[in-house]
Amino acid sequence: MNTLTDVAPAFVTMAHQIVWCSVATVDTHGRPRSRILHPIWEWDGNRLVGWIATVPTSPKRAHLDANPFVSLSYWATSQDTCVADCRVTWALDEETRVEVWNRFASAPAPVGYDPSIIPGWDSPQSETFAALRLEPWHLRVFPGSVLMGQGGEVLDWRE
Repeated sequence: MNTLTDVAPAFVTMAHQIVWCSVATVDTHGRPRSRILHPIWEWDGNRLVGWIATVPTSPKRAHLDANPFVSLSYWATSQDTCVADCRVTWALDEETRVEVWNRFASAPAPVGYDPSIIPGWDSPQSETFAALRLEPWHLRVFPGSVLMGQGGEVLDWRE
């Protein structure tokens, strides 16, 4: 088992290259539900936190209220994959929404983008704009080179 310090930088690099991931929640009946989302990750050398700008739809809110955990899975055609299993919390206060909006707006492409391109998101104060905070308890980074027998290392960390 690796340490968070070993895995987090490799995870952020791969996740930010792939950009889009499948995010699974559990509905109120215990069934999985997946959607495609676009997180941004921050590694400060000690702690990894992810953010998702999203619409706080009723199903998503109900799922996360009942079970505040998600699983994020990234995949690229190179067969690179990485996974983050996280505790998730809604960030609905104005200060955090502005911070998350600016985080996406100022990040380099392909992770960064102008959130106002999303219909209904005129500003961080838009009623349909919310943020999700991701705190991983498990990370896995699996380079496609390992799968193809070309070397590399699978990295895995759990709290």
